[in-house]
Amino acid sequence: MSLEDRLYPFLAVYDRLPQGLRRALGFTYRQLPVSWRLGKHYAEFKRLATEGEHWSPTEVEAYQVKELRRVLLQAASYCPFYQRHFAQARFRPEQVHGLADLRDCPFTAKRDLQEHLPEMVSSAVPESQRLYITTGGSTGVPVGFYLHRGISRPKEQAFWETIWRRAGYFEGARLAVIRGQVVSERARGRIALYDATRDWLLLSSYHLTAERWPEYLAELERFKPDLVHAYPSAALQLAEYLEAAGQTWRLPLRGLLCGSERLTRPQKRILERVFKCRVYGWYGHAERVVLAGEGARTEWFYFVPQYGLAEFGPPDENGLCEIIGTSFHNLVMPLIRYRTGDFARLAEPPRDGEPEFGWPAALEIAGREQEFLVSATGRRISLTAFNMHDGIFDGLYAVQFFQAAPGRAEFRYVAGPDFEPRRLAKLASGVARKLGDDFQIEFKAVREVEKTARGKHRWRVGPLLDGAGDQA
Repeated sequence: MSLEDRLYPFLAVYDRLPQGLRRALGFTYRQLPVSWRLGKHYAEFKRLATEGEHWSPTEVEAYQVKELRRVLLQAASYCPFYQRHFAQARFRPEQVHGLADLRDCPFTAKRDLQEHLPEMVSSAVPESQRLYITTGGSTGVPVGFYLHRGISRPKEQAFWETIWRRAGYFEGARLAVIRGQVVSERARGRIALYDATRDWLLLSSYHLTAERWPEYLAELERFKPDLVHAYPSAALQLAEYLEAAGQTWRLPLRGLLCGSERLTRPQKRILERVFKCRVYGWYGHAERVVLAGEGARTEWFYFVPQYGLAEFGPPDENGLCEIIGTSFHNLVMPLIRYRTGDFARLAEPPRDGEPEFGWPAALEIAGREQEFLVSATGRRISLTAFNMHDGIFDGLYAVQFFQAAPGRAEFRYVAGPDFEPRRLAKLASGVARKLGDDFQIEFKAVREVEKTARGKHRWRVGPLLDGAGDQA
């Protein structure tokens, strides 16, 4: 198990330490060999991700079939949910010898995680190797799941670094990060926090207002990052403030890393014009099933075949196909033919151009939208940044905000059978910590939340329009 995984349960304690002590401990941690910090498997995954970019189609398929069989046989042997699931579909994993043999395998969905989580965990892996994670998801459908300690986190780091390299990332790069960190719970609180464990500057996603953007600019110019890693909505707000003030971006950047929200081509062109660098997008999710990143020369999203198996549902009326994935390497809790609820517009060579890799590729991924809440003081809070990873949504089938006026919102939730009303106090505390002290929230249990025409959940509904965000 990696040192990072061993220390992960103490992260909240570390965050509460005085700044000076955090800097000293973080700097000391950063000096340790990467094999200690991230574990022995980090180097293995880094080599797999790097060398895999040059594999032939035959090598790619052979690797995917090998990993697919390993995951299927693990699930069929040690996970009660999949044993029952496969038996009902009359699917026999031992008969899978090629990717086409997966066609009779049943799908899994977020509701399965909500209702059958204990049965989806492998009895063959000790509890000490399980890392429990929760997410509000891209649509307000909260799920909890288990990752593999010493495997899942170093794998994610290795593959991220490999695809980011196409945008100028390098080992030891200094990053300024604007991705949902709660630097202060107060509306007028501080906006920046230095992470000495990685030499990163963490900037609040919750205080981006015209009044305070000069503070962000000053912090960035003081830190001098090599790259900025931001939610697209946060980067667009900074670009908006710069142009409205008639100022130009003065820091040379290797690249702007934008993930976790949908970013349109016109929005990318705005960011490239303002920040004067490559804007690089990628697609992934907390469940770590599939990963896709733009190429070095093209803006297609290439699904990395060594990371997981990507499949796609039939196209809808708009030509979008649901992304369906099977996870590799996480034997604690395999996710097999998992319906992500995200959609992609697939590239079709040579009509759309020549690909850089012989992998499945998408021209566009329609996943998490740029949705905001507006506070009483005018702060625009990205609901991507609001996402929770601490179990606070456990037992809820869906959550959604209804907002009709700045600073006031109704938090609607669909409770599952295991949700206990006494947990509302903890839920209210967690929501208040994320939103800050210039919000009033009312909680309302509902039978179902509003959905899009496609049947997809949304984080926010209501008549309040965030004009600036929508315009961006």
